[in-house]
Amino acid sequence: MNREEEILSQKGVKPTANRVLVLRSLLAAEHPISLSEMEDILPTMDKSSIFRTLSLFLENHVTHKIDDEGTTKYEVCHSEKECDLSDMHPHFHCEICHQTICLHESQIPAIKLPNGYLMESVNYMIKGICDKCASKRS
Repeated sequence: MNREEEILSQKGVKPTANRVLVLRSLLAAEHPISLSEMEDILPTMDKSSIFRTLSLFLENHVTHKIDDEGTTKYEVCHSEKECDLSDMHPHFHCEICHQTICLHESQIPAIKLPNGYLMESVNYMIKGICDKCASKRS
């Protein structure tokens, strides 16, 4: 069993060929991926199949999503069961090149919610100028 099949089985998702391809692409990415980026990565797979796979992954906590300037992007959850705060790390969005990078070494602060409230996701986005774009300005 390969890594992708192992992750899917652990999350209770049947590892079909399309699901393995989508998960492999997400694991290989160095940043969160949008549906349109996934279409470019997997040109032989139709958009509806990719969308259904990403939706299934969200439902089964294989991935979590972030809102990046109005675009939904997807990342793999590394927790065994459901995504937790360690999976939902901060991101940095460059306002010049529009690249979004993961800030794995930073933690999202735990927020005490009022009684009865349940966290479903966290979107912690820092916006600014990345090092490459900043060096071009100098």
